Amino acid sequence: MPTAPALDVRADTPGAGIHGQDDGGPVSRPDLFQAALMDFDVAAVDETSPDVWRVYFQTADERDRARTALARDFPDLRLDPVDVPDEDWAARSQAGVRAVRVGNIIVAPPWDVPLVIPIKPSTGFGTGHHATTRLCLQALQGIEVRERAVLDIGTGSGVLAIAASLLGAGPVTGVDDDADATQAAWDNLALNPGSIVALLTGDFRTLPLTAADVVLANLTGGLLIASARPLRQLVSAHGRLILSGFQAHEEADVVSAFAAFSVERRLEEEGWVCVTLT
Repeated sequence: MPTAPALDVRADTPGAGIHGQDDGGPVSRPDLFQAALMDFDVAAVDETSPDVWRVYFQTADERDRARTALARDFPDLRLDPVDVPDEDWAARSQAGVRAVRVGNIIVAPPWDVPLVIPIKPSTGFGTGHHATTRLCLQALQGIEVRERAVLDIGTGSGVLAIAASLLGAGPVTGVDDDADATQAAWDNLALNPGSIVALLTGDFRTLPLTAADVVLANLTGGLLIASARPLRQLVSAHGRLILSGFQAHEEADVVSAFAAFSVERRLEEEGWVCVTLT
């Protein structure tokens, strides 16, 4: 079986890891080591392990040349030559690669293309800068929404509804009792042509809404408690209810108002809480 020449790189101090100790030495400066690799014909670098980097080379001769030079420049590193069975090693070595942002450019492998949602700041709540919006976006990605009906109660800027649509949900409806917020959501929909969302202006407690598989309600603790009954009625059988907008000290009262549901997932950031209920 063909093999790929590589070096297993680790700290010479047991347990130190490739990053070593924060003493300013070469082991604690992996960026210097990466820069040094540019002098050689490197095929790929597998950094998925915190303790060992596996550096692949185009040829065994190039690996051996690199080992000699790197051992001189980085005496705190162990450089062990290995021959890796060539079973799609390049794909496996790069499976952990994730998107990286440089200025206004995002470079991403096809398996980690980020979902970018342009949002115009306005009176409609939800630019992603508040913890509760981020928590709801995280909770939304933690469940299967593809081809599921979604209701976004108090949609504000429309960011949660737009995200649900771009994640494959449908139909998606956003509701807000503030006409200015609804207009802001329309403006943001225009910035996200890949999303399909119906927007309604009015009080969700009186509008003739159809129950949905996923109901998002990023409101306030008091409003969630006061509106628990109509919110419960908007969730279809076996559906989910994602609640946020309340703080940790309000959590017990909010969850108690939805006693017919069980908490599937809980998220917290900066004292704000988001729960996914089933």
